[in-house]
Amino acid sequence: MTCLKKTTVLLKSYNFLFFGMLAMFIPFLPVYLQSTGLNTSEVGLIIALGGVVTVIAQPLWGMISDKLKTLRKIMLILVAMTAIFGYFLYQVDSFLLLVLLAMFVYFFLMPLDPLSESLTFTTTETNGISYGSVRTYGSLGYAILSLVIGYLTDWFGMGAIGLSFVVIGIICFAIVWNIPDVPSSSTPVTIDSLKKVLANKEMILFLILIFISSVPARMNDTFLGIHITTLGGENSLVGIAFFISGASEIVVFALSYMWLKQGKELQLITLAIFFYALRFFLTGFIDDPMMIVMIQALQMLTFPVYYTAAIQYLYRIMPREWRATGQTVLALLFFGVSGIISSYVGGIMYNNFGGSAFYYVIAAISFVAALYGAVLVMRHRKVA
Repeated sequence: MTCLKKTTVLLKSYNFLFFGMLAMFIPFLPVYLQSTGLNTSEVGLIIALGGVVTVIAQPLWGMISDKLKTLRKIMLILVAMTAIFGYFLYQVDSFLLLVLLAMFVYFFLMPLDPLSESLTFTTTETNGISYGSVRTYGSLGYAILSLVIGYLTDWFGMGAIGLSFVVIGIICFAIVWNIPDVPSSSTPVTIDSLKKVLANKEMILFLILIFISSVPARMNDTFLGIHITTLGGENSLVGIAFFISGASEIVVFALSYMWLKQGKELQLITLAIFFYALRFFLTGFIDDPMMIVMIQALQMLTFPVYYTAAIQYLYRIMPREWRATGQTVLALLFFGVSGIISSYVGGIMYNNFGGSAFYYVIAAISFVAALYGAVLVMRHRKVA
């Protein structure tokens, strides 16, 4: 096997397993926390605190990587610590220990996402490999591991996730050990560049749209598993739901060159938000957990369209020298700030009003966001 082919195989394998670790953590942590006796308000609080840790940890480890000019060594540390704390997290039921161990996992696991993306992008770009052909294995790993973990937890209990963390962590560690290192390619966010980004009126209007629409999307990500189990579904159904959700994204991402047209991004984002509203309304209306699982196929019309179009729109309205800062702000809004708010508020909503009312509310928020998106589309046409 040639060196290039070996590196490609290693990258694909790592993406598959790393996103599989994310699948073990993001969908199943709320379900596990609820199984220990916590109510949804307490679950939401822990997830929200995890969002705060993520917002701090991602730039922190990025700066450390920049300072040491290495991705591989930092990723080895993060993978090892994730495996260790991930194992213990799923073995305890004390509230204090759950909070402490969950924060450690957030601190080490979530920064791996941007560093892994940087490693994959830099390596593929340097070697003339298609980035999409490698990154697709990440979506595949997320989908398949969601399915596998759902069944494992039904058969062996939630402790199976901890053991899976260790096994996959060891394999990831061995893979990263053998991948050639590259210097960190992240661009730090400076106060000056941030001011210039936020001085762009189109960017501000766009970020408002992203923020309003991302809050209900993140609420669903956090509480979908709890909703399925509350309605009587088993953990395997939670796994199937996220398998369908993840698998449906793959083709849409792969064919984005066919449907993502220059100048049509706002229309696509708005359309995706309307489908979010429809998806959440149906989830609240239907009380059959199996039907709710089937509804997750609508993911193909929501997140991949929404996020891909958002990235392209951002790149189109921002000067090249501000794009890295703009993308950082976009990611922090969608995955960070909105996650903090949605987890905490969502937990209180679900606990006090129940699942149906919870989903009707986030459907209404999504519908309002879609109307705002439609206003931006009409405004953009008038300006043009």
